[in-house]
Amino acid sequence: MTKQIAVVKIGGSTLGRNDTSLADLVALQHRNRRIIVVHGGGSEVSRWLSKMGLEARFINGLRVTGGDELSVVAAVLAGLINKRLVLMLNAAGGSAVGLSGVDGGLIEARLKHPSLGYVGTITTVRAEVLHALLDKGMLPVVSPICWGIRDEEPTLFNVNADDVAVQIAAAVEAELLVYLTDVPGIMDENGDVFSRITASQARDLVAAGTISSGMVPKALACIEASQYVHEARIIDGTVEHALLHEFDRGTGGTSVVRDELA
Repeated sequence: MTKQIAVVKIGGSTLGRNDTSLADLVALQHRNRRIIVVHGGGSEVSRWLSKMGLEARFINGLRVTGGDELSVVAAVLAGLINKRLVLMLNAAGGSAVGLSGVDGGLIEARLKHPSLGYVGTITTVRAEVLHALLDKGMLPVVSPICWGIRDEEPTLFNVNADDVAVQIAAAVEAELLVYLTDVPGIMDENGDVFSRITASQARDLVAAGTISSGMVPKALACIEASQYVHEARIIDGTVEHALLHEFDRGTGGTSVVRDELA
């Protein structure tokens, strides 16, 4: 069994549209690939906040998470979405286990900024928790609800799932980090996809506005991840069997690598 680990970040934008990502993950697990899944679920969170009469508010792309919002965010991410994913993976023949950053003290965070409420930035990842699950042949599915201390009391923190994927990849010394999106990859001003780009080049494209909107956090995450993993990838998860093609060294998507690997 290979000891190399891959971290795969999935989100609502790539699921439910004739998507094969979950089937691909099960197939890769049957090939003895060691994979950790990190998921978000922003649109589902917003939908449930609306149902509860709470407004979805954002500052610089981060969800403002007050006490009332935190209850909904935690219930949706660590409960509903996480368990749905685990259910579907296991029903497809996988051996998945769902957990949040709270379980086993997996991910500790600290307050990011008071204006954001219970939004955290990661300080520690207990890699041994994930290694223990992988060693048992399990597929860990991690939600971005983490724990920490605020006002001298233990509390839950909502952490950006893209950042959770980066810090998990760094902690477990992953070989590969893959972001499944609903676009072909990072594109230039003409709409052509970069097959490979350095962290500095990606940073320049963000500064110039060529990388914009929802691709910005993915690009920034890949820039940071390039310090820790051999390759950080952005691929179109809506393409049939995109993950299988990725692990079979298929073409498509964008690789972000640290500058010295250019």
